[in-house]
Amino acid sequence: MSDKKISVAVFDAKPYDVAFFTAANAKYGYDLQFFEFHLTSLTSSAAAGFDVVCAFVNDKVDAKTVEILHKNNIKLITMRCAGYNNLDLEALMNKIHVTRVPAYSPYSVAEHAASLLLSLTRKIPHAFNRTRNGNFMLNGLTGRELHGRTIGIVGTGKIGKIMADIASGFGMDIVVYDTFPDTGWAEKKNARYVTKEELFVQSDVISLHCPLTPETRHFVDDKSISLMKKDAVIINTGRGALIDSKALVHALKHKAIGGAALDVYEEEEKYFFEDWSAEVIEDDTLARLMTFPNVIITAHQAFLTQDALTAIAETTFENIRQYFAEESLTNEICYHCGASQTNCPKVNKGRCF
Repeated sequence: MSDKKISVAVFDAKPYDVAFFTAANAKYGYDLQFFEFHLTSLTSSAAAGFDVVCAFVNDKVDAKTVEILHKNNIKLITMRCAGYNNLDLEALMNKIHVTRVPAYSPYSVAEHAASLLLSLTRKIPHAFNRTRNGNFMLNGLTGRELHGRTIGIVGTGKIGKIMADIASGFGMDIVVYDTFPDTGWAEKKNARYVTKEELFVQSDVISLHCPLTPETRHFVDDKSISLMKKDAVIINTGRGALIDSKALVHALKHKAIGGAALDVYEEEEKYFFEDWSAEVIEDDTLARLMTFPNVIITAHQAFLTQDALTAIAETTFENIRQYFAEESLTNEICYHCGASQTNCPKVNKGRCF
């Protein structure tokens, strides 16, 4: 690169993005432009003239968007998140490099999952709403202890392992499921790897911490829900489509499970991160979920801590620096193997093409 500042178009930028990215940029000196709207094929022309596009979880980097960005000579897409299910990797191959933030703060997400679990099982939102209105009755607020119960953790990456530590602190029995088991870790933590079916049968709590892939889409569906205990609860801080939302509504309606706490939703991109308080929620499934007293929904805020936002900004900027310094890209997404490009034989010196 010349002495010209590297220009970065930041899409779907919220006030907290602007604040933390601006603070972190004091070290790097990039030319940042923040756009409030999502990146889609209809808005991608706004990136014309920039070197880098920075996108988030609900931006749509589909084939048409990739084509427009490529024609506008975008050299790098840097995702300020861990997930990559909203990217068309085949369309991106040999056109645009993509990096991500694989581990901004696993503690933020795991702690939020634990907060949701406690709020759900001890009915904290109901108690709060009552007391602020002067109602101090306890009827209907009976909860249950976590100690001695079984938690089933799906996905034993960094977040899942931290969730296991938290659950262990509550005195819970831990069963886990992962297609790539870490048996050494499980043995040390007294956790047991089980089959998918065994996890649904045995668990009082199921907490989802795996990535969204074709294999994990609708991991929780009618069939798996039918295996669950009638009072078991589901916690999802992973990706919305890990759960078949219509199947979840059916189960809640027929009291087949004890409840759910969701930080993500299958069709969230239209609603989450926006103010719909004065509008009609047209998504019938989301609207129905919001009516259940044993459902808690937060709007994809598990990542939203000072620690995580700082780490996201710093890692994103470091990804950009590595690219233009022609160094190996530590956090590049591999178009051949998805998130893990470390062992891909097609990767050339830390770059996918």
